[in-house]
Amino acid sequence: KTIAVVGGGDSAMEEATFLTRFAKKVYVIHRRDELKASKIMQQRAFDNEKIEFIWNSEVADIQGDAAVSGLVLKSTVDASTRELPIEGLFIAIGNDPRTHLVHGVLDLTPEGTIAVDGRSSKTSVAGVFAAGDVIDPSYRQAVTAAASGTVAALDAEHYLALQEQSAQGAQAEATLAAAAAPGA
Repeated sequence: KTIAVVGGGDSAMEEATFLTRFAKKVYVIHRRDELKASKIMQQRAFDNEKIEFIWNSEVADIQGDAAVSGLVLKSTVDASTRELPIEGLFIAIGNDPRTHLVHGVLDLTPEGTIAVDGRSSKTSVAGVFAAGDVIDPSYRQAVTAAASGTVAALDAEHYLALQEQSAQGAQAEATLAAAAAPGA
């Protein structure tokens, strides 16, 4: 699967690095041309061949009906746009919960944070997970954001595993149907 992580701090680098265990490609989308993350977290991400950085870009739109299928990215330099096909999205944009990029796309709480299903990180759109300060209006601490990020990573792992199982099941059904067809 292909996943995008939005952010440039330690949380984004940690999520991106962790998600490479489950994804074939992880894009890190950052609105500037340099990261805010600590040098060690940056180096871990830069050294991972599955991570690709998309600099000077913001998410202009999240595509997909029942599940995320892609993003429209807008350049912070020249305002040009481009599409990026993905199958999962993590927003790790630090301690200022900038949920404006998901207004009208994801359900929000009365406090303006992203609504999630119970104690999970699952949002109102399948394949989109939220963690940290964008879901927590109370504590806004690095330790709770880190724990929330772990929950999101585990939720994404389960989601991707179910997607793979569904695809394998559909392929098996198609093979059986073709074998059972007259003249096969």
